[in-house]
Amino acid sequence: MSEGVEWALHSCVNLTWLELGEAVTAARLAEFYRLPAAYLNKQLQALARAGILTSTPGPRGGFRLARAPEDITLLDVVTAIEGPEDAFRCEGILRQGPGGREDVDYRSVCVVSQSMRRAELAWRRELAAQTVADIRATVEERHPGTPGATRNRFANLRA
Repeated sequence: MSEGVEWALHSCVNLTWLELGEAVTAARLAEFYRLPAAYLNKQLQALARAGILTSTPGPRGGFRLARAPEDITLLDVVTAIEGPEDAFRCEGILRQGPGGREDVDYRSVCVVSQSMRRAELAWRRELAAQTVADIRATVEERHPGTPGATRNRFANLRA
């Protein structure tokens, strides 16, 4: 997975702590962790295209969550950034190996492909079972001052 997934997940969690109706610019979100603003903006735009964030232009504009944190799964974010393709792609190399045949779909009979597909499904199920709200709740439980500190940091960033 690209670093964009990490950046997108942290941005989504941070946006949960904004006051209702408040938005944060890509520059401020990038400055929060000292990330390259142009690259983070690409990730934020991907989240907006996926319906996870909304983007409002203008001096009071920026990004905010488009849905409740309970309705945004980690898989939603990963898919928005990485795309829907499987992480493992069977190319059917057995076809070129000893005894390989052109008429066999090796994705369905190859033990490596089957094992990787099971792992992919388990990974996706786990990501689909966790929401941005779950992450937020765990952070708040472990670090109760984080919501206020996050709002203060956004308010005091120069970007």
